[in-house]
Amino acid sequence: MYSKNAWEKYQDIDIENVMKFSEGYKDFISKCKTERECVKYSIKLAEAKGYKNLDNVKTLKPGDKVYATNKGKNFIAFIIGSEDIENGINILGAHIDSPRIDLKQNALYEKDGFTLADSHYYGGIKKYQWVARPLAIHGVVCKKDGSIVDVVIGEDDKDPIVYITDLLIHLAADQMGKTGSKVVEGEDLDITLSSIPAKDSDKDKVKAYLLKLLKDKYDIEEEDFVSSEFEIVPAGAARDLGLDRSMVMGYGHDDRVCAYTSLLAILDTDKLERTSCAVLVDKEEIGSVGATGAHSIWFENTIAELINKLTSYNDLKLRHTITNSYMLSSDVSAGYDPIYSYAFERKNAAFLGNGITFNKYTGARGKSGCNDAMPEYIAKIRKIMDDNNVNYQTAELGKVDVGGGGTIAYILGNYNMNVIDAGIPVLSMHAPSEVVSKADIYEAYLGYKAFIKDIK
Repeated sequence: MYSKNAWEKYQDIDIENVMKFSEGYKDFISKCKTERECVKYSIKLAEAKGYKNLDNVKTLKPGDKVYATNKGKNFIAFIIGSEDIENGINILGAHIDSPRIDLKQNALYEKDGFTLADSHYYGGIKKYQWVARPLAIHGVVCKKDGSIVDVVIGEDDKDPIVYITDLLIHLAADQMGKTGSKVVEGEDLDITLSSIPAKDSDKDKVKAYLLKLLKDKYDIEEEDFVSSEFEIVPAGAARDLGLDRSMVMGYGHDDRVCAYTSLLAILDTDKLERTSCAVLVDKEEIGSVGATGAHSIWFENTIAELINKLTSYNDLKLRHTITNSYMLSSDVSAGYDPIYSYAFERKNAAFLGNGITFNKYTGARGKSGCNDAMPEYIAKIRKIMDDNNVNYQTAELGKVDVGGGGTIAYILGNYNMNVIDAGIPVLSMHAPSEVVSKADIYEAYLGYKAFIKDIK
């Protein structure tokens, strides 16, 4: 159903299903604020559905369900289809990293009665949005003895939170005259951690007191910060938004809303003709780089491993499999905002409540850096959505020359497979609190299920 509001088609039972599905998503997004947390949560869901670790399986056959991980930051779940895998794989691909603030390796310092931590923001953010709000610490400390300490501070109601201060309005005349990109500078995003001095220390007393707390609770030394990964994220759970509870406000909808719906689409499906998978990757917000980004050969290696356990591996078989695959790059779209309507071209904008959004291309200005999907492929997808009564819409990322952005679509497109961006429209994208429609969450889930079942 093209460009129609999904709420209008729902009966009471449908609305009940939409609300119930969104509760599961709210739990996921509230608990999974880092890539590592998303992977652990995904493993738990997959194993509850009977999925086995690919590393522990010697051979595969149609109907088998397996998963694989990479360095704790990538996850992929497969259903082995009845067709020859060389006919291709149906792929749902999303990313599980989100804009945030990271602590530097040498982070801690004391200044004028406070312990502060130096930070470096990750991904595209409006820096001024991150000050004067409750923040939490999520991360790991990898110690020299090989042990790993998980840290989550600020999510339980009884936990303390951390904070980035802002200048009071009474003294902010100079600050208020700056442009938005300069109101808060990157080097001023320092985290306020503590203010009690240690009585038995002669130097940096406040920092010394904090280090004693960390030692007592986590057995962490200051030097352990060198091999740590601390992410500073908004504190608190996702919440229903609107008096009608039609929306969800939370941190990290981009792109965990598509990750969750893609994953559930696979996990809630039993048998398929074509082998299908949901793959969750890292580092999209900074260019999909490194060993855990979409540019990594981990995905290709995993497909090779799959082929080897199904039949026998050769490079040509791998190339055929990948080339014959279909993919939805499950990534969010910019939701039309009536308050900022000047940034959108209304005929080609994504509206909350109108269902899953297909972006033929993203990129910037003259489509720079985009994947431009084939119209023959789009026609196939239109038919699948209509045949399955899924509400869908098409969009661009705002007006031409206003901005731009990208996804992992072009990376998988480089393998010569058919790829199109397909995700959920988001308001206030990349802000600490983003907004999505519950109807769009549910329609995306239905659309992803229909895709893996029917595309061929």
